[in-house]
Amino acid sequence: MKPVRRITTGALLLFFAAAVPMYAQEQHDRDQGKPDQNAGHQQSPADKPPAQRPATTAARPAQSYGGVYHGGVRPTEPTHGGVHPSGVPQHQGQVRSGFVQSRATTWTSEHQTWAQRGGYTGYRIPDARFRQYFGHEHVFRISALPLLFVGGFPRFQYDGYWVTFVDPWPPDWPAMWYETDNCYLDYTGDGYYLYDTNYPGIAIAVTISF
Repeated sequence: MKPVRRITTGALLLFFAAAVPMYAQEQHDRDQGKPDQNAGHQQSPADKPPAQRPATTAARPAQSYGGVYHGGVRPTEPTHGGVHPSGVPQHQGQVRSGFVQSRATTWTSEHQTWAQRGGYTGYRIPDARFRQYFGHEHVFRISALPLLFVGGFPRFQYDGYWVTFVDPWPPDWPAMWYETDNCYLDYTGDGYYLYDTNYPGIAIAVTISF
């Protein structure tokens, strides 16, 4: 029986001697071919940080204020100085300040007729249109018309024309005369003038343009 055990033990030793290198080779092959657990992994949308987008400001539509005055006199239009042709409204406080600045200190020395100015050189209104909207029969209030200030003097729009003061107004008139008094435009001898019905004979030289 002893020889049998020796053979069996020897066979086992030979088996394990052959098996161990084979196992080691298989283990090595697996290690070499083992895929990287992180290789090819793509971040899910939840893993990704939120995209940083540049802040944008929505363009605001240009605001429009009123429009150009046409079609004759509208004395009841509550414009409080009206609208600058660029679309900028003239606030009542700005209108009052502008009229204060265009007031004469000494009317007799600051006022000039068109003859004294060398004659009228502005636009001439056609006679048919003049008779329809101008003269003492066609009164209006300046505060009801589109208004702005040019070179420190008032300019208002009447019947589609721009009327610009080239004279200051008398210092003895009330500060709010342009809001309360009826006025009219007329051509007197040498040029166009603005008249206040409360002060007959006082003529403020004006020029007419489009």
